[in-house]
Amino acid sequence: MLTGYHSRMVERFFRYVETDTQSDPASSSQPSTEKQKQLAVMLAEELIAAGISDAELDDFGYVYATIPSNSPKTVPVICFCSHLDTAPDCSGTGVKPLLHKNYDGSDLRLPDDPAQIISTRQHPYLLGKIGDDLITASGKTLLGADDKAGVTIIMELVDYLRNHPEIRHGKIRVLFTPDEEIGRGVDKVNMQKLNADFGYTLDASELGSFEEETFSADAMKFIFHGVPTHPGHAKDKLVNAIKLASAFVRSLPTDELSPESTEGRYGFVHPIRMEGNPEKMTVELIIRDFMTSKLKPYEDYLIDRAEAILRPFSTARFEYEIKEQYRNMKDILEKNPMVSEYAREAIRRAGIPLKESAARGGTDGSRLSFMGLPCPNIFTGEMAFHGKHEYVSVQDMEKSLETLVHLCQIWEERQE
Repeated sequence: MLTGYHSRMVERFFRYVETDTQSDPASSSQPSTEKQKQLAVMLAEELIAAGISDAELDDFGYVYATIPSNSPKTVPVICFCSHLDTAPDCSGTGVKPLLHKNYDGSDLRLPDDPAQIISTRQHPYLLGKIGDDLITASGKTLLGADDKAGVTIIMELVDYLRNHPEIRHGKIRVLFTPDEEIGRGVDKVNMQKLNADFGYTLDASELGSFEEETFSADAMKFIFHGVPTHPGHAKDKLVNAIKLASAFVRSLPTDELSPESTEGRYGFVHPIRMEGNPEKMTVELIIRDFMTSKLKPYEDYLIDRAEAILRPFSTARFEYEIKEQYRNMKDILEKNPMVSEYAREAIRRAGIPLKESAARGGTDGSRLSFMGLPCPNIFTGEMAFHGKHEYVSVQDMEKSLETLVHLCQIWEERQE
């Protein structure tokens, strides 16, 4: 068990979540919001102050840094990665983090909006956190533990390894990314500059959780073209694209093949945005499944639905676009089994039960794995992310830090 890091970890985490880094899917810039660079600048400066002389912030909002090897062995270069941005789903402006010391198991009523109650009924994981120190927001915003808990843990690892030279480890690369929440987290990563052999994202949730499998994901856009005319003279002429798009969305099932009705290993199609006017409407969807081979049948199903909606309207038409987002990283990790094996061993050495799960989503590691950096996901303690009920246990973060220390040692120990 690591000692002496509790209060400093809390202070560091508070400082990071108080910095607004919300990303913006409507922006075409990289990063999508300049405010993400505020935290990136802070981190680069703190890394340099901690003795990491090569810490660098590039024009795209990525932070790169190196913890030099202190081992006489030739050890593969390991990267630890977390993302800077918070989700667009809920405000990240003016976050007021609150520390609930020695949590007693009761519901947490957030003071700035008493209607916001983090209940043990809705969040049963809380019942296992009695006695822990929990951090929440105040009720008006998300907290930002996703993924500033990961950022905090990696920054604490930098300090720990610098202050404990007796811990033998190889060269370690640190990477902080913008725009992960909008699917662009590694769009501009310079893999040559990163120059790592294997990696781990710090972006999983429950204590002891480890993820080597994610959804495979595509994005799909339908564009419905109606026939506009003056509504006063529209009989037998007008075809309203708003009604076409609405009928298309209404035709999608809610009792299957949707996020609200699936769990475990079941995939879904999910409309996420509609915009336009009676002449032209755009509907954006995300397509998800653990089996990449299932994505095309889902997409064909959506095309069939659109064709059925437009069949009565010979003068209307639609078009569609499909964009690959990421793929199940297990396809790569199965070819590099030691990456996951060492992480499992590190969690066990930290004295906590291993919880293996498949992530119903993606991480930067999903795409990094296919870019040549096999990269599973390790727990941080972040819970109920993307909303006002988000919380994190300080003790979970400390155990994540301990896991990383063990992981660095294991990579060094396993080399000849």
